Amino acid sequence: MIANDILDLARSLNLRIAIAESCTGGMVAVALTDIPGSSDVMDRGFVTYSNAAKVEMLGVSTDTLMAHGAVSEQVAGEMAEGALSRSGADLSVAITGIAGPGGSEHKPEGRVCFGLARKGLKTFTETKEFGAPGRSEVRQMSRDHALELLYRSLS
Repeated sequence: MIANDILDLARSLNLRIAIAESCTGGMVAVALTDIPGSSDVMDRGFVTYSNAAKVEMLGVSTDTLMAHGAVSEQVAGEMAEGALSRSGADLSVAITGIAGPGGSEHKPEGRVCFGLARKGLKTFTETKEFGAPGRSEVRQMSRDHALELLYRSLS
């Protein structure tokens, strides 16, 4: 299981992890903390579903939210950086997206933006278009992709 590998790699590098989640509502944190012994790697998780929570808990700029919207690489990057700066972690991943149902012409269902921040490195952001397989499936694919980002960052 990839979560085990993430914990083992982080442990071997003496790194701690923080998670900032919106549309996944804590699923990435659950995947990691379901494993016994994860407390030596997992620092904390932020579930910031509302824009107010993103601003208050992670320091996301209201200007960024106004200019780009919550579902944007800019916000995902600021979420990841905020999770890093407001925790004892060395590495963080952030997720913000539209799990569905619904969406718009400009931001369709299944669009999910990710941010990955690591101390001393440039923040990485990307957008995945998962389509509209349903809310549950988009959330699971988002969780799995975030775990893959963490794994690749540690490898």
